Amino acid sequence: SKTHTTCRRCGKVSFHLQKKKCSSCGYPAAQMRRYQWGLKALRRRTQGTGRMRYMKTVARRFKNGFREGTQAAPKQRASAAN
Repeated sequence: SKTHTTCRRCGKVSFHLQKKKCSSCGYPAAQMRRYQWGLKALRRRTQGTGRMRYMKTVARRFKNGFREGTQAAPKQRASAAN
């Protein structure tokens, strides 16, 4: 009989079927399971290891002061004095 199955949150086969708790991420707890003695494990699943759908745009938006809803001014043409 199986003791562990795949976890909904972390995807590892670490969800204990009788305890109803993931031994890797701690699901269904709200906070992710993390310990200071497991630094390598934290590195594997920390920020920047996934797609970063939100975070990858933040640096560019910060550079521009998080402006929204404005339009760039039209570029001026170079004078035709060739």
